Amino acid sequence: MSTQYVSVYTANGMLDAEMIRSFLESLGIPSLLSHESAGTVLGLTLGTLGEVQVMVPAEKFEEANTILDAMEQGKYNKEDVSETELPEDDQTNIEPD
Repeated sequence: MSTQYVSVYTANGMLDAEMIRSFLESLGIPSLLSHESAGTVLGLTLGTLGEVQVMVPAEKFEEANTILDAMEQGKYNKEDVSETELPEDDQTNIEPD
């Protein structure tokens, strides 16, 4: 039995799509990317040829959609996490010039 995948997000270019795919997979939602190969060959990131569909299993669509809606509302911003919650190696002090 094969799994049916449905589009949950339309990205402008492969970089945006890869970030969304990685984000979903980090939360346990398998995903794959679908795009028109001509856009990749031509290096397009805008318009129909630059679009990349982030696809998830049909049974995970609602969960993925909820996560992406929360992301767009800023609920996963790094600023929302206090520095004490970050692992030691993620706490960097950058001195201004």
